[in-house]
Amino acid sequence: MSANITSPSTNRDPIKQRLIDSGINLTKQRGIIANTLFARNQHVTAEQLYEMLNQTGARVSKATVYNTLGLFVRKGLVREIFIDASRTFYDSNNSHHHHFYNVDTGDLIDVKDRLAHHFVDQELPEGTAMDVVDLVIRVKNNTSA
Repeated sequence: MSANITSPSTNRDPIKQRLIDSGINLTKQRGIIANTLFARNQHVTAEQLYEMLNQTGARVSKATVYNTLGLFVRKGLVREIFIDASRTFYDSNNSHHHHFYNVDTGDLIDVKDRLAHHFVDQELPEGTAMDVVDLVIRVKNNTSA
């Protein structure tokens, strides 16, 4: 007998509950994607997530991965990090933080400490207020060792 995931229970899967609490209709594919994505804090592209799912034997189409990631972004479950026109990462840690992007390796790494935003306040256009600063610092490998 399978349990109804929307019935009251103290033993709910926290990832499934997170989706339900966000107003997401839970499907088998969304559950599989969420379990892989939220297994740990990570930065993945849609292609990387699709490959991770394939390696586990999950049967999820590439279109479903892209559509589900878009839904998770709209619902505030993941952050979309635009690197350039051809590369977007999805960050399973949706708290506000900044990133280093290594242009040589393609790695996206969290900046450990929050960066001060006071420098931006002085340059804001008149009549505006700062909403959020999303900062990606591009780095490259140091070849002079």
